[in-house]
Amino acid sequence: MNMNQNTLTTSGLEQVYDALATAIDAAGPEKTELFLVKLALLNAHALADPAVFQAHIDAALKDL
Repeated sequence: MNMNQNTLTTSGLEQVYDALATAIDAAGPEKTELFLVKLALLNAHALADPAVFQAHIDAALKDL
């Protein structure tokens, strides 16, 4: 699901995944949740659209 005109290539998605995995490891198990919340809020601010952010939440919750 893509809500805007910009899309990442597969290579770009792999780069983002690697960066996220590295950051989660750097945060450590005791700070992972805080890191992910901060990251989500920063990305919500960058999106500047609460409805799109809610759609992303809904998509991420599917099939957990």
